[in-house]
Amino acid sequence: MSKKPSKTVPRAASKASSRKLPTAATKRPAAPSEHDTVGRIARSLEAIAAHLSAASPKSSVADSLGSADAFVWHPNGRLAPVPRVSRVDLGLLKGIEQVRDILIENTGRFADGLPANNALLWGARGMGKSSLVKAAHASINVNRKPAERLKLIEIHREDIESLPALMDLLRASDFHFIVFCDDLSFDGNDASYKSLKAVLEGGIEGRPDNVILYATSNRRHLLARDMIENERSTAINPGEAVEEKVSLSDRFGLWLGFHRCSQDEYLAMVKGYCGHFGIKLDEAELEREALEWSTTRGARSGRVAWQFTQELAGRLGVKLAGQ
Repeated sequence: MSKKPSKTVPRAASKASSRKLPTAATKRPAAPSEHDTVGRIARSLEAIAAHLSAASPKSSVADSLGSADAFVWHPNGRLAPVPRVSRVDLGLLKGIEQVRDILIENTGRFADGLPANNALLWGARGMGKSSLVKAAHASINVNRKPAERLKLIEIHREDIESLPALMDLLRASDFHFIVFCDDLSFDGNDASYKSLKAVLEGGIEGRPDNVILYATSNRRHLLARDMIENERSTAINPGEAVEEKVSLSDRFGLWLGFHRCSQDEYLAMVKGYCGHFGIKLDEAELEREALEWSTTRGARSGRVAWQFTQELAGRLGVKLAGQ
């Protein structure tokens, strides 16, 4: 009789504790509501965005602008430095003396912080449009202090829509920049020209004072004729449609035309290259071969003269130093 209570007490305690378990379980923190989950996600995204903004390449890009005189713009926000620009000396550009002097003067004023115009270099292929831009940039930087050197930034035609982002990046810099687009034109239903148009003139921010735009094109008006004709045929007022298209070129203050060279100018280019690189050949033979080369190419231009010079130098075993 005396042992029965001792056996029943643990059993009772066990039952009591088992009855308390559900009560304890109900005291756990309630699962977060959907609203709280969304709030936490939003706060996390804000923290990530703040971190990415702090680590933005803008600061590093701004710091690296002094590392080179030329860069290539990538639409992801990166400016890739170009240690050595592919260019020819300004004195080797023959047959374009008038436009050369105009562009040099305009570029010099801009580099000195004076008013200058955006420039559109248009006309015949191979006559030194892009070569002149690069040569002008190099000539302006001669004897300039590092902090005063003019920067050249190339933007590819297909990246024109990212031009406003590039302007935003350059706006706060102390350097002056030539933003250069080679072989600029627009075809089909391409509407990216509107980004260029807003930067040139018309946008709220517009072009920064420390940026100038130089572009080359085979077209004077940058837009294909069929684009203009399509706009004319579908517009209520055809004249306004054409004006909308042509007005893009009008926003370049300088129109510098490049025309096909004469035979004498072509031969002067060839002789200039040969003299510069020390290629020696009898003058009569040089002229004969140069003219024959241009006939096989069906054109006379600075590009054809340079291609002939490379052919002649390779045949004579002359290295083109600096190229």
